[in-house]
Amino acid sequence: MKEVNLTEKWKQNGKIIEELIEHSGVDIRNCYQCGKCSAGCPMAFVMDVSPNRIIRMLQLGMWEEVLQSRTPWICALCATCYTRCPRDIDLPKLMDAVRVITYNKNMVDHVKNEKIFHSSFMKWLYRYGRIYELGLVLDLNLKTGNLFNDVELGLPMVLKGRLDFLPPRIKNKDLIRRMAERARQIEGGQA
Repeated sequence: MKEVNLTEKWKQNGKIIEELIEHSGVDIRNCYQCGKCSAGCPMAFVMDVSPNRIIRMLQLGMWEEVLQSRTPWICALCATCYTRCPRDIDLPKLMDAVRVITYNKNMVDHVKNEKIFHSSFMKWLYRYGRIYELGLVLDLNLKTGNLFNDVELGLPMVLKGRLDFLPPRIKNKDLIRRMAERARQIEGGQA
């Protein structure tokens, strides 16, 4: 196991972690590591670092280690952790703030596919007011180089009418577009 100088870590990363606390409005110092967030998380099985460990790493100034984790990008923001937390720590807000800060500071090289998913998702949302699943899948497969990744799933879904060939038509598309534009502004124009 690698030795970590926590005092040095906090000197290096304290400023960005304070920015994270300010941006999210979540005071990570209130977490006493009960683990209820991780125990109830429906996405924990695919996370490389449990949610409570992410908070602990942030408490200790281990920003680079948090950045190397895929956990903030896998978090579904479902708020199960928040409802279970005895200290009312809004972990979804914190995870979202980690994503926004890392995205705005262009520190997302280790999560290339997640970045591609985010930009494709926002593109289709902005264009049609909701997600065009077939377009999203094709876009992801082209941009990640996995051209035939979902063919065995997609074709039966199209044949059964579960996946539309044409983009959706919805009412109030302009309202959704304005919301997507606002999200784009919040994240620094990176959508």
